[in-house]
Amino acid sequence: MSIQQFGVAVIGAGPAGTAAALRAADLGAKTALITRGAFGGMSANEGPIPVRTLAHAARLAREARQLARYGIVANEPPSLDYARLLARARDVVSEAREKSTLLKQIEAAGVALFERAGTARFSDAHTMECESGLVLQAGAVVVCTGGISRPLQIPGGDLAVTPADAFSLAALPNSLLVIGAGATGMQVASIFNAFGTAIVLCQTGPRIAPTEDEDVCTELARAYREDGIDVYEQCGPIRAIEATPNGVRTAFADRSIETQFAVRCAGWLADTTALNLAAAGVTIDERGFIAVDEHLRTSVSHIYAAGDAIGREMLVPQAVRDGYLAGGYAASGKPSGVPHDVEPIGSFTDPEYARVGLTEARARERYDVLVSVATYDETTRPIIDGRTRGFCKLVVDRVTLEILGCHVVGERAVEVSQMAAIAMTARLKVGDVAKIPLAFPTYGNVFGRAALRALHQLGEPLFVET
Repeated sequence: MSIQQFGVAVIGAGPAGTAAALRAADLGAKTALITRGAFGGMSANEGPIPVRTLAHAARLAREARQLARYGIVANEPPSLDYARLLARARDVVSEAREKSTLLKQIEAAGVALFERAGTARFSDAHTMECESGLVLQAGAVVVCTGGISRPLQIPGGDLAVTPADAFSLAALPNSLLVIGAGATGMQVASIFNAFGTAIVLCQTGPRIAPTEDEDVCTELARAYREDGIDVYEQCGPIRAIEATPNGVRTAFADRSIETQFAVRCAGWLADTTALNLAAAGVTIDERGFIAVDEHLRTSVSHIYAAGDAIGREMLVPQAVRDGYLAGGYAASGKPSGVPHDVEPIGSFTDPEYARVGLTEARARERYDVLVSVATYDETTRPIIDGRTRGFCKLVVDRVTLEILGCHVVGERAVEVSQMAAIAMTARLKVGDVAKIPLAFPTYGNVFGRAALRALHQLGEPLFVET
């Protein structure tokens, strides 16, 4: 059996694994990148790229309903060819892969890429064997195998489909029960609702989008109900799911809901079961997430982990950051400078929502804060586009005048939040932000307006004569 030797081996070629491999190679390590399937991992092939394509189609469907409002007369109402839409999503995945600069960077960095190697398993702490027959040994290993949708441990739980299953159905479903109202569940509900599917969105706790600022949760729930989604909060645990002639019946403590499909979006588990981590001595928790220290080192000193496999913020920007850090540690044992406190997070729902930094509640635990809000319905571009739902909320430190958090609900919220991320990374004071002459009319004006309003609330002049 031929064994290939490397300084660093990275398992998983999603955002975290790609960043880890590039960083290790840049530091001079002979690096291998192993992926079970195609390069890009779940993010490129099943997650954000194809899902954002469907979200764009949902946006187009919503905009089509405004045509008459702007004097555009369509002879026939638009209809959805779902099979054609899925074909477009596949085309986007292929085109994104073909034009991916990351793949070119991997090749230019001299990383040995092993695609479609099948599942990798540890046979000892330095050796990995793949289903394809590939065997590697490495001085250091970075595990970036991602995550999987949490199954429902109830009678009939296997009848609930995953989000990936829902997005690849052969035909558009007439009704869906979405179980779990985190970021994934919110997207599933929003996209299918735009296509005309009847949606019930259920959340065990008191708020949908529970990790967001409370004002954001309230606005999203209002908007979803306004759009015809049945939002069911504090639904309690599901007792069972059973098959019916037309789909499934999901039983809760106080009601049963019949839909064509039930989609499980109630959590995410680490995709680590098949790795045989015990053979390497790596410790995992009860959900399979790999335990790491502040340096992303596991219980074994030369094995690191990043991305969804460690169970932190399970989103692409955070995966890239942690992958970069883990790859640097694996190659050199030294830390790399990447800011941890500014992490923009957004979801392409309708309306979109995004956040950067602290929620108002978290900020008040540590700071004397001022809260400033500008609404979309007082901002020119949303009025022009007929997209006036939402707001931009800034949480400002009264002492330093720096922005501690930014929360946006509304059209292009994710793009608006990037402005806040840049301002916060640069440690700009809210007055400096208010002075930036933003292009007009744009969605970014809502961020500038919120900054200007904060300045007025603080009693600070916009310009000071010298």
